Amino acid sequence: MTRIEHDFIGDLEVPANAYYGVQSLRGKENFFITEEKNNQEIYFIIAFAYVKKAAAMANKELGVVKPEVADAMIWACDQLIDNTEKYRDQFITDWLQGGAGTSTNMNANEVISNLAIEHLGGKLGDYSIVNPNNDANFGQSTNDTYPTAIHLSCILRSNVLIKAAEELRDALYAKAKEFDQTLKMGRTHLQDAVPMTLGQEFHGWGFTINDEIENLRAAQEHLKIVNLGATAIGTTVTAAPGYPELAVKNLAELTGIDFKNSEDLIAATSDCGAYMTLSSAIKGLAVKMTKVCNDIRLLASGPRCGLKEINLPQLQPGSSIMPGKVNPVAAEVANQASFLAIGLDTTVMLAASAGQLELNVMEPVITYALYTQMKVMTNACDTLRKKLVEGVTANTERCKDYVMNSIGIVTLLKPHFGYQKCAAIAKEGYTTGKSLHQIVVDEQHLMTQAEWDATFNTQNLIHPKFVK
Repeated sequence: MTRIEHDFIGDLEVPANAYYGVQSLRGKENFFITEEKNNQEIYFIIAFAYVKKAAAMANKELGVVKPEVADAMIWACDQLIDNTEKYRDQFITDWLQGGAGTSTNMNANEVISNLAIEHLGGKLGDYSIVNPNNDANFGQSTNDTYPTAIHLSCILRSNVLIKAAEELRDALYAKAKEFDQTLKMGRTHLQDAVPMTLGQEFHGWGFTINDEIENLRAAQEHLKIVNLGATAIGTTVTAAPGYPELAVKNLAELTGIDFKNSEDLIAATSDCGAYMTLSSAIKGLAVKMTKVCNDIRLLASGPRCGLKEINLPQLQPGSSIMPGKVNPVAAEVANQASFLAIGLDTTVMLAASAGQLELNVMEPVITYALYTQMKVMTNACDTLRKKLVEGVTANTERCKDYVMNSIGIVTLLKPHFGYQKCAAIAKEGYTTGKSLHQIVVDEQHLMTQAEWDATFNTQNLIHPKFVK
């Protein structure tokens, strides 16, 4: 049930029906670090197939690979693109690996070659028909195909993240509209500030998430600059004349993404700036989500001894010892996902800085960090939206009571009486426990009830009019 394959290291037994080969298997045996295969990211397989298809098309047109071999490899790439799940188990290498991704590149080459061999009626492993190095990798290097595939797969994966973030933003905006007349107290330094609406607070959260969506889209533009055809270090050694331009043109047409080669392929082969930009944008989303989740947890605190301005969906019992306790678990887990994404940005930064001379061999860990960031943040956005935001309700009367019992609303009287007089009123309220209405209207007769009502009606509290 095995076949013998050979490389310059020696012979190795490969499962007889495997589409991968000896070099893939060496990668699997040598690198067991994360205990996770990169086939977990479906877009990584699809991206590699697109890159290899673009290469095969270019080499066929340039006449450096036999037309029937190129056509068979193009067919094989289409199989990986259209039936990814069917061949997912053929991609067997760990995310983290030495060799700057060579094991993964050869894994793709071997799978494509063996699919092409089978398509041409040959026996798996008969590389005299289609060869992983000589045909599937013709005019290529791990150092240009691997990063190009990363760029493409990161665009595809970040599109999923952007969609999840947009849906979270839209859910926050929907709640903003629902709560647009719910008066509440704004707070700075965790102290009473001035009134606002709960809707304004939710809209602010949605708006700040939208900022990071825009940053993610901007980061995608950096990923559209690649080094396809650069080969080993950027000099295009072994690539046919015209291959880099033709290969990247094919990739752009196949994917509908405006890929372009860098003006300096040597710089692009060792540069990891696009990864840092993407990671930084993901970190920005994580930072904003952390703030939103912290706010939600504060506003929902209680239920009787906290703010309790909003009610969160009850998802599960919150304690093994305290009966009836319910915790804000959706916000808590989104916080934790954000912390992980923020920490992984440091991994990307360190790995990006660790390149030497004409190559950065640390791209595998960058890839793992980026995919993990995008995966957990996508799931966090979905969880926060479905399990919390869409089901949140307002404690309208409690919110209003906080406003009317607050001394903070004395700020609305500043245009009438000036800062010093209002500060004295506030101090009296703080020290005596009297309400602002009691001091201003009932005791000091600074305003009539009608004047009070004109200043402190709900609409003026929500949208205060300037008074000179």
